[in-house]
Amino acid sequence: MTKNINDNICNEQLFSSVFTKYSKSLHDFLYYKFGEAFNPKDKAQEAFIKLWENCHKVSPSKAKSYLFTVANNLMLNEAAHQKVVLKFQKEKPKHYTNETPEFILEGNEYMLKLQTAIANLSEAQRTAFLLNRVEGKKHKEIAVLLEISTKAVEKRIYGALKKLRKDIKEL
Repeated sequence: MTKNINDNICNEQLFSSVFTKYSKSLHDFLYYKFGEAFNPKDKAQEAFIKLWENCHKVSPSKAKSYLFTVANNLMLNEAAHQKVVLKFQKEKPKHYTNETPEFILEGNEYMLKLQTAIANLSEAQRTAFLLNRVEGKKHKEIAVLLEISTKAVEKRIYGALKKLRKDIKEL
C-alpha cells in the first residue's frame, strides 16, 4: 500500500501554498489579539517553522488549526514571560546594609592605607606581590615572567608582606 503524498505537509509546494494562504491572516490574528508588543511577525514565522519541523505529523486539512494554535501558544508564553520580567523589574534592590557607618568608614580608611602602603613598595616587590596576590600567579610563573629565580620571587613577595604589615600598623 502506497502512502498518499498529501497525507502530510512535507511537500515543499504544498507547504509553500499553505504559507502563502495563511501567513497574512495568522499575522493579523496575532496582531489584533496581542498587539505589536510581542512581535507578531516573528511569532507567525516561528509557527511556520514548527509546522515544517512537524510536517510529517500534520495533514493539510489540519495545517491552519495547527498554525493558529501554535502561534497563539507562543504569544501566550511570551506574555507570561513578560509578566515575570515586569515583576522582577518592580522589585527594588535594597539600598541598605547591616554594616554600621563606622564599619564602612573604617573599611574605606583601611583600603586607603593599603593602597598607600602598596604604592610605597619598591617596583620589584610591588610587581611580584600583585602578580601573586591579585592575579593569583604561582611563584614559578612569576619567575618565568620576570626572568628571575623562584627564590628571588619568594624574597620579593615576603619582603613586600613584611613591609606592608609594618606600614599598615604604623598608620
